[in-house]
Amino acid sequence: MELPIFGMDGKKTGTIALPESIFGMPWRNDLVHQVTTAMQANARQNRANTKDRSEVSGGGKKPWKQKGTGQARHGSSRSPIWRHGGVTFGPRSERDYSEKINRKMRVGALISVLSRKAKDGEIILVDQFVFSKPRTADAKSVISALAAGADAKTLATKKKNAALFALAAHDVNTIKSFSNFGSLMTEELRNINPLDVMAHKYLIIEKPEEAFAALIARAKNA
Repeated sequence: MELPIFGMDGKKTGTIALPESIFGMPWRNDLVHQVTTAMQANARQNRANTKDRSEVSGGGKKPWKQKGTGQARHGSSRSPIWRHGGVTFGPRSERDYSEKINRKMRVGALISVLSRKAKDGEIILVDQFVFSKPRTADAKSVISALAAGADAKTLATKKKNAALFALAAHDVNTIKSFSNFGSLMTEELRNINPLDVMAHKYLIIEKPEEAFAALIARAKNA
């Protein structure tokens, strides 16, 4: 499969063949689901916390004597069955939701997602992003040009999760230029993961030759 390479002006500058080992693999629903749910679990912040009967203030005195009152025996007014008492089996902040993800699984899921994106025609290749200074207006022009050139109309109109920009390297001007768009996300290619790729409609890859070589090396080292 070959894809065109576009410039920042949306004009075609060449074509490149997609590596079969990265963009031609079958869809693995089970693997992608396992990896993405584990990533979401690892990003989960555990803030919910309840107090048990030993942590609730008060309740040190026995409410009434053990026998002779005709009432049920109680040793503390902070028992879980009492109002204002402790909580039984409530959420605790020390609970760990993290899950282990093997490197081979993570890379396999990424390759499966990239192959699906290529099959669905949701990958756009750009030769290079060059911004002399951070400027939102210039970034907006680039988005409109790429949307027209790549026939990806929703790239410029989608209000949420429109595209993930996979940059060849950390570039402050490029990142800041796109930072004011809530529908776009920028990330270095070496840091992209299946969860972010799936969350966005389009994947825009800068310097495709270098990017493909990096992805192939990443797959071999998994």
